[in-house]
Amino acid sequence: MQKIAFILLISFCLSSCKSAKRPKVITKKSEQTQTVSKPASKAPKTVDIASYDVVSTIINNAKEYNGVRYKYGGTTAKGMDCSGLIYVAFKEEAIAIPRTSLAMSKKGTRISLDDVQKGDLLFFQTNKNKKVVNHVGLVVESLPGLIEFIHSTSSKGVIISDLNQSYWRLAFYEARRVL
Repeated sequence: MQKIAFILLISFCLSSCKSAKRPKVITKKSEQTQTVSKPASKAPKTVDIASYDVVSTIINNAKEYNGVRYKYGGTTAKGMDCSGLIYVAFKEEAIAIPRTSLAMSKKGTRISLDDVQKGDLLFFQTNKNKKVVNHVGLVVESLPGLIEFIHSTSSKGVIISDLNQSYWRLAFYEARRVL
């Protein structure tokens, strides 16, 4: 935990200097299965600038794949599925998360839609016959009455959608914070 705090502090210091490039964080193989989650708190919300920077970068990583075609199991610009998109966006910042949407849905902290912020994950159950998480998206915008998320669909590939669209609202299962 001290290493993570140190890395975030260094990242913040370097990102405040316009000429410095932010270093990639290299994690040990034993640490790659860990996720970082914020503890629940009743205290007023404060913005952690280093975390905000990481979240913004992860969102930008995902947006780089906007328009990429859908490919089951894919994790490249040649094609990717929903969990592949999220996995790659986090991996590019040296943050390890599980590879499948179901496994991702067991990490972090469950949050209400009222508390959703950029960088949170939205999970869906899109198969009417099986009530299991099978789809994930990354929140890219969260305003009162509007939650937009980036994901990969089998019909349109990587796109940004609005949770208010009836299909996604009905398939929505839960939101989780993993950072």
